Amino acid sequence: MQIFHCAHCQHLLFFENVQCVRCGHPLAYLPDLDVISSLEPAGDAGWQSPLPHAAGRLYRLCPNYTQAHVCNWGVPASDPQPLCWACRFTRVIPDLRQPGHQTAWYRLEVAKRRLLYSLRHLGLPLVPKDEDPAQGLAFAFLADPGGPGAAPVLTGHCNGVITINVAEADDIEREHRRQQLHEPSRTLLGHFRHESGHYYWDRLLPQRPRLEGFRALFGDERVDYSQALTHHYQHGAPADWPQQCISAYASAHPWEDWAETWAHYLHMTDAVETAVACGLALQPLRPDEPSVPPPVRGGRLGAFEAMLQHWFSLTSVLNNLNRSLGLPDAYPFLLSTPVIDKLRFVHDTIAAG
Repeated sequence: MQIFHCAHCQHLLFFENVQCVRCGHPLAYLPDLDVISSLEPAGDAGWQSPLPHAAGRLYRLCPNYTQAHVCNWGVPASDPQPLCWACRFTRVIPDLRQPGHQTAWYRLEVAKRRLLYSLRHLGLPLVPKDEDPAQGLAFAFLADPGGPGAAPVLTGHCNGVITINVAEADDIEREHRRQQLHEPSRTLLGHFRHESGHYYWDRLLPQRPRLEGFRALFGDERVDYSQALTHHYQHGAPADWPQQCISAYASAHPWEDWAETWAHYLHMTDAVETAVACGLALQPLRPDEPSVPPPVRGGRLGAFEAMLQHWFSLTSVLNNLNRSLGLPDAYPFLLSTPVIDKLRFVHDTIAAG
């Protein structure tokens, strides 16, 4: 994620902001310019940005911004679609008559927009399912039905539709589930990243030359998926899973190993690029301590090995800072050699795709 500043007063902004806290100007993410910008009214024509490269461009605000308050994106005035590009990916929203669902929808949309931002910056194929029914992507945000014996909503992916259980937007409920499943980390954005991995497995790997490489690293995905998950939940992960997989759940089936590794790769690249955009550099007092060279402005991440080294250094500092504050490690994972090979495969697959 890059770093944004108000076009009027240069105050620091975050990707989710809707108003500059210093000068009070309204804000919107302008996808055609890839920037969070402050806005000025342009009469009946809509809104305009004072940025020099936005000269002559007019925008309107997404209805989910002005009416539902769950979005902060602008729409080019010439775009015939009423919703912004990000909101077009949402197919089903929670029942807003239910207590807490408005807040849950906002949190779900925040995580979804961060995912879409990352996928778009990685150059991956990305189009709403309504525009491409065969290969497009859509999201459904569903709550567990009421009544005794009703089956819960399962977070997952099927044929380009990613379903997220609304309960995952509740911090207390999500932490309860994390502890029940003995997971080191469980985040709403992590769910989106994981399920997008299943979607892109379908888009990038079947019937392609990379499938053979996938099976060599992750295993044969033709193993019965339902039986594999049943075995995992009944018997748990094998004892050697930390040497082979990024998480215990990744050991359940090659598809889950891929999705967990994919999510972890997005986690790494987004955090490292944010650190670079912030100008973060580490200058250790000893040569054997982690270091990060001064960032090169305006550049994307380079080779996988360079990104990985930055990641090791960054997480070392993050964990030390968290422990100083009495908090759990920000990064409670270990990357074995097989896991690094899988992450490299994800990196190369995205580059090839």
